[in-house]
Amino acid sequence: MFYYAVRCLARFIIKLLYRVEVAGRENVPEEGPALLCSNHKSWLDMFLAGINIKRQVYYMAKSELFANFLFSAVFKGLGAYPVKRGTGDIKAIKTTLDLLEKGCMVGIFPEGRRIKEGSKEKVAAKPGTALIAVKSGAPVVPVAIRGSYKPFGTIKVVFGEPFKIDTEQNKKYTTKEMAQLSQEIINRIYSLMEEA
Repeated sequence: MFYYAVRCLARFIIKLLYRVEVAGRENVPEEGPALLCSNHKSWLDMFLAGINIKRQVYYMAKSELFANFLFSAVFKGLGAYPVKRGTGDIKAIKTTLDLLEKGCMVGIFPEGRRIKEGSKEKVAAKPGTALIAVKSGAPVVPVAIRGSYKPFGTIKVVFGEPFKIDTEQNKKYTTKEMAQLSQEIINRIYSLMEEA
């Protein structure tokens, strides 16, 4: 109940402040486990993706957001859970796999942090996203978010076709190989951004 109330409020505020164009909603699975993987420009991204589909999205979010009691209560009420960045947070990975096993949709930002649009910075893909996709077998839904976050700017949200990580059965992948698979996910998102 809390989740849907906050989502309605967020939708109202975002539509008031921005012109949001959405494409590809039909690509989002209506049920079953799925990983929603998006580029990351702003803290608004989790709302922009989440409010534009019917399903609840459980977001993996940086642990710093849960330091304040009030913010922590709100984020947890929205289904978000903390991850300690740069540490290979086993607890966060286990939480994600548990949610996927229950048939939930989980939102992840494979870039690991916010990257400004147009930045020439190269993102070093982390192995975690691919590890979760491989272990869970869940399809990955790439999401591209582009546009201006200035008040009354236009933001486009594009949901791409779901795909599964192509892996060899029973093969044990190294951390480097998992990072390469995560980079493939990021590349799919970036290709979607170019189309957008």
